[in-house]
Amino acid sequence: MNYTLHQLQVFLKIAQCLSITKAAEELHLTQPAVSIQLKNFQAQFDIPLTEIIGRKLYVTEFGKEIAMAAEKIANEIHAINYKSQAFQGKLSGRLKISIVSTGKYIMPNFLADFLHLHPDVELVLDVTNKSKVIKSLEKNEVDFSLVSILPETLQINRIELMPNRLFLVSNSITAFPEKSYDKKILENIPLIQRENGSGTRQALEQFMLSNRLKMRKKMELTSNEAVKQAVIAGLGCAIMPSIGIKNEISNGSLHIIPIEGLPIESTWNLIWQKNKNFSPVAQAYLTYLEQFKTEIIKNKFNWVHNY
Repeated sequence: MNYTLHQLQVFLKIAQCLSITKAAEELHLTQPAVSIQLKNFQAQFDIPLTEIIGRKLYVTEFGKEIAMAAEKIANEIHAINYKSQAFQGKLSGRLKISIVSTGKYIMPNFLADFLHLHPDVELVLDVTNKSKVIKSLEKNEVDFSLVSILPETLQINRIELMPNRLFLVSNSITAFPEKSYDKKILENIPLIQRENGSGTRQALEQFMLSNRLKMRKKMELTSNEAVKQAVIAGLGCAIMPSIGIKNEISNGSLHIIPIEGLPIESTWNLIWQKNKNFSPVAQAYLTYLEQFKTEIIKNKFNWVHNY
């Protein structure tokens, strides 16, 4: 066999994306270049690595084994690079964090200065829904996870970052002139929801259940940005975190409907598994947060209680 490290990296990305097109985008290569690398890599084996069924790419069981081996090799290559930098007195390595999709509005602010202080640290930030975030933490694939609803099935430690406040919002055209509305109005408003597994949806469902309210679901969307645009377009109302709608509230394209019992309040927590063996980078980041989180909140998020 005479495959290259580059071929291993390309195949690993294909296995992760289950798409040559998406793999090419993430690798910053052309689709034909990725296809050629896959073909040349496959030529090293008598057993198929992938198969196409109904125009969809699947990785075979043998291919999954090769992808796992490729990932281990890639991690070892990174480790060699980081050890070289460590001998030069630099903090280096990978910092892996998974965050719920709403967390993209806050997490960069808690990372920026740390990464500027340590330019040799490589950040791997996975933005997804709550159920996948918890799964990545459970599998020990990440150092930390950012959530607003704590998992019930894992033994964790945490550091509290800042409040998460969920409001009912509508577009600027839909009229809600009263100063306050009874929470029962939620039974009559067409609600745009996040998908199953979303923390925002879970918070809404818990609120409705605890208040014995029935939900009139209008539609289901898989990102906060999609929900926001649907509300702005007038397709319905939605429960949304204030952290993600600051600009739209300021420019008037969205407004908050004052509802008894709202906002739904929780706390953004950075969590990790108990007995987690931290890498030097992960330990340095935790120390950084403990030292500077109050200053970051004051400088970046002092507006959160304005609504």
